[in-house]
Amino acid sequence: MTLTDWPRTAADSNLDPAGPATVSGAPQPVSQTTGTVSDAPESPSETESGTEGKPSGMKLTGSQKWATGAIVAAALVLAGIGLYLSFEHVAIFAFERLRFGSIGKGQLFAVGVDVGIMIMIAVDLLMAWLKRPISWIRYPVWLLTAATVVLNAASGAPKGRAWGLMDYVAAGAHGLVPVLFIAVVELGRDAIDRMVRPDRAERDSIPWIRWTLAPTATARIFRRMRLWGVNSYPGMIRRDQELIAYEQWLKRKHDGDLSEATEDELLPMRMAPYGYTVAQALAMPDEQDQAAQKRAEDAERRRLDAETRSEVAQSEAAADRLRAKGKVETVRAEVDGQTGQARAHARAQVSAAERAAALEEAALETAVVAEARAREAEADRKTALEREAEAAADLRTAELERQAAEKRKEAAEADRVAAAEAQAIETRTIAENRRVAAETNRVAAETERAAAETARATAEANRKKAEEEGREEEALAQIARSKKEAAEADRAAAETRRVTAEIERRAVEAEDIAKLKPRERSIRKVARMILAAGGADQLPLADIQHELAVTSPGTASEYRQEAAELLAGGYTPAA
Repeated sequence: MTLTDWPRTAADSNLDPAGPATVSGAPQPVSQTTGTVSDAPESPSETESGTEGKPSGMKLTGSQKWATGAIVAAALVLAGIGLYLSFEHVAIFAFERLRFGSIGKGQLFAVGVDVGIMIMIAVDLLMAWLKRPISWIRYPVWLLTAATVVLNAASGAPKGRAWGLMDYVAAGAHGLVPVLFIAVVELGRDAIDRMVRPDRAERDSIPWIRWTLAPTATARIFRRMRLWGVNSYPGMIRRDQELIAYEQWLKRKHDGDLSEATEDELLPMRMAPYGYTVAQALAMPDEQDQAAQKRAEDAERRRLDAETRSEVAQSEAAADRLRAKGKVETVRAEVDGQTGQARAHARAQVSAAERAAALEEAALETAVVAEARAREAEADRKTALEREAEAAADLRTAELERQAAEKRKEAAEADRVAAAEAQAIETRTIAENRRVAAETNRVAAETERAAAETARATAEANRKKAEEEGREEEALAQIARSKKEAAEADRAAAETRRVTAEIERRAVEAEDIAKLKPRERSIRKVARMILAAGGADQLPLADIQHELAVTSPGTASEYRQEAAELLAGGYTPAA
């Protein structure tokens, strides 16, 4: 062995060295060689008491059942004997020494102890039989039995003299039967447990010779087997041997200085007190790295899943917002359309009202001008009357007349100018009114044109919708006609097939009557196929091959040629 070789195990590694916490994926034992550290053979006493195999789950035979019944009867007899012997001794001892007031109370005390022991034993055996054992119930049974043994032994103690050899024998004899009864009960309990739980792992017992030769080391082995649930005693021995061999190999590798060993190399020594084997301890770093990597992968997978769910939620929220926005835009367009129509109508009504007001204002201004002219005419008439009166009254002064004439001329000129100015003002006002009226009419016309355009667009949309509905109805009608025509075609084809089948049946009957050969029948069948196809050139050879179950195209061509010649010769299928 070199310093870098793995150490060889001290025993065969086929047995399962399972620990308290088996590590998944642990490597194989340190070495697969069968060599041993020492040449000493394994002691037979170390395996003769072990129970490596699983207990048998076979049913009891008739003889075994009789033997079991006899054992149970003997155990009951032993229990009766023990109760009988214990009852009298304990009752008298309780009355005389334990200060129970009367012999009756002492007897009740003895009966209570014995009955309590029997009840707890019965419950323990029953629960073991039902595969629901109660482990703690055995300890009060042992305690009460120990108390009974002490009481029975004390009842045989000498009174008023020193102990002799026979006194110790008598005390031991008084406690022997209860101890024997408890041993039988424990044996029965274990037997019942083995029967009702045949697959239960058995725990090996440590040979007594080892307890005698190495009590301290054996106690450590017993402690580790109980602490870490190791049932195999040879497996436990093998663990120690592997650990010692590994430690020796590690010392040889590092020249006897274990301080130079790495943390991973020292794991088997550090983890051995916790029930780990050498292989399990050496596999721990890799297992923990794999577990850490798996946890990291799981965390990354959960993170990616969370991101995916977040992205999906954001996409769904964006889609919901877009759908809501589309609905809002649709409603807004409808509202804008309705608002535009209402505004157009309102503008038309306002324009009409403004035009009517302008016309009324123009008419009012025309009436004012007419009234002004009437007042001016009345003033002219009055002035003429005054001038006539003045001419009639003052004919004496020509100068006054001349002056009056000049004044009248000036007044006439002023009247003319005023009339011209009034006429000009009236013309400008009328023109302005006309312009305003024209602008109002233009706005109203534009409004009416917009309303007409809207109405035209609505009518166009309604027309297109009506045309679309008409096309849909036409398409549905066409589909219905197509279905009807297809149904008619199917019916006609079915009728044709029926007629063809009828003709084929009659032809076959006629051929049967004529007792034609198979080839002649085939030729006549091809002739009927030619008639159905509308000519020999219209009948594919593949159809002939399919109908007559022939594989050669040449044979099918011969059948078609002979059928054509038969038809040319006047062959007609039976009608």
